[in-house]
Amino acid sequence: MKKIHGMMVLALALMFTGCKGQSKNANISAGMEAVQALDYDSALASFEAAREAGEDERLLYRGEGIAYMGKTMYGEAAEAFEKALSLSNGRVNSMDYDINYYLAVSYYKQGETGKAIDVYNAIIALKNEEKDAYYLRGVLYAEQGNLEQAKADFDKAISLDKSDYDRLIDIYNVLAAEGYRETGQEYLQSAMDGGTKDMTNFEKGRICYYLQDYENARTYLEKARGESGYEAVLFLGKTYETLGDNNYAISVYNSFLEGDGPNAEVLNQLGLCKMETGDYEGALVNFQSAMNIENNGMMQTLKMNEIVAYERIGEYQNAASLMESYLKSYPDDEEAKRESVFLQTR
Repeated sequence: MKKIHGMMVLALALMFTGCKGQSKNANISAGMEAVQALDYDSALASFEAAREAGEDERLLYRGEGIAYMGKTMYGEAAEAFEKALSLSNGRVNSMDYDINYYLAVSYYKQGETGKAIDVYNAIIALKNEEKDAYYLRGVLYAEQGNLEQAKADFDKAISLDKSDYDRLIDIYNVLAAEGYRETGQEYLQSAMDGGTKDMTNFEKGRICYYLQDYENARTYLEKARGESGYEAVLFLGKTYETLGDNNYAISVYNSFLEGDGPNAEVLNQLGLCKMETGDYEGALVNFQSAMNIENNGMMQTLKMNEIVAYERIGEYQNAASLMESYLKSYPDDEEAKRESVFLQTR
């Protein structure tokens, strides 16, 4: 859930960054640039400067809400988005939908799933073909164990864009995470049975991977290796890992990195693969190399993997110190809190 909503939030954050002229709303523009750089405190300072300068109030509250979300201050985020919505001129436009999506995520992150569903209901009532709202409402229904309503929403989302195979795989991942793997695989199998001539080799390879048809996944992903960049390399490597050939998976990742240069996701997966082989020091180097890539977009994951690597090496003091810093940045990570208790006993 967190990952799915995070991706949606990032996409929305980029959507309206430059809604107004830069000179008219210079502080807001600076704030949104800071948001994209994940520097939320600087962003909030820019939005406060925008308030003092009399810049666009609606954009200002929207920006503050996004920054508060980045700081995991979801109550403050929801309040900011509610204020932004209250400044509507009464004519529903694209920004109203944008802010409502943020508001729904803020409610969800506070544990107010019912309020989040109400927001998606309102979006759908206004715009009956809003596929993202159907998908996200389906995610919440699945989490609640309401498979029938989740499927109805997922079916609707798919019907609105039958060639969106990324969304199809997202649906599978949600259902699998909630204990409905077979139901998720039915969606994937239906797509394969419906004909694959419009699918890329990468799309076919990923679907086969999640169908646990690893031999065909490997075949398609080998073909996609030169077509779909690092994403095909990631899935090809993971396929070899699943087939038990970690050494070849490592060679797949290394070959890509040598040819294309540093890539945070590939370095992270290479590190995870090395962890499986017991090369914890090599894994640590990979995680830290990925962390040094500017705006890598996955710093939380990398920091946690770095902590685990130090723990496996036996450097518990380093791991504990890093965990303390991690929890200051990501205080809502319950799993990390449990791991922190363990580290304190070492």
